[in-house]
Amino acid sequence: MKKVFALTISLLILSGCSLPAGKQVEESVLRGAPEDNNIAFSEQDLLEDINKSRGVVSLKNTARPDSSQKQEQGNKIELENLFSTYNQALIRTNFGNIKVRFYSESPLAVNNFMNLAQKGFYNGTKFHRVIKDFMIQGGDPNSKDDNWDDDGTGGPGYKFQDEINSHKLARGSLAMANSGPNTNGSQFFIVTKEATPWLDGKHTNFGEVVEGMETVDKIEAVKTNENSHPVEGIIIESIGLLSSKDNYKLGEEELKELENYNGTSSEEEATSTEEN
Repeated sequence: MKKVFALTISLLILSGCSLPAGKQVEESVLRGAPEDNNIAFSEQDLLEDINKSRGVVSLKNTARPDSSQKQEQGNKIELENLFSTYNQALIRTNFGNIKVRFYSESPLAVNNFMNLAQKGFYNGTKFHRVIKDFMIQGGDPNSKDDNWDDDGTGGPGYKFQDEINSHKLARGSLAMANSGPNTNGSQFFIVTKEATPWLDGKHTNFGEVVEGMETVDKIEAVKTNENSHPVEGIIIESIGLLSSKDNYKLGEEELKELENYNGTSSEEEATSTEEN
């Protein structure tokens, strides 16, 4: 019989953002938790297994099984354990591709990201906050439209706990944006600074860029307004999941397969985004 390891995530009332300690200007851009329970993502099947009382998110079948793990009673959002099959992802943007690999030390953050990616949650979202020599931030469903006022406040409708590990946040790190301890949702950032020691221990570092830092650098160089919002749209067209055997540079054939995997072409997604 397969053992099941359940990681629980209390569903919190989504509150306003507070700033982590550290460099005021740079850390202020990392607020990433939703401010309310309005789910901007239209594909409600992501949360279809939640019943309407108290909520717990559980992750089944992880690489560290422990059937004795105590669960809270209540409803559950069940995240499929995609990390048992995939350990990398290709983030396709209108600025180029970014390939990342995931860390096993953060199974909840990794599986949350993968499940959202597989559902198409990130398709059409933008990198809505860019700070030169610091980071680029994306993953907010509110960023799909042309209203910049609520960018940085959206998420999947739940928050989950931190998974702090030994990986330092440095250039190329992929980490969860948050508004304080245990407030992770869907927003993430990629570090462009060589080292950010003031962030270590405050943000879940769940992966790193293995190809495409030139794309990250191109995004980092865009013109922004006084709120660090890019003046042009940096669109995440799709995110495709890759297994460890896919350890090669992706050519046109593989990119077409990933488009089919996501169920829409990048051109179609960009068009639907503009219309919405």
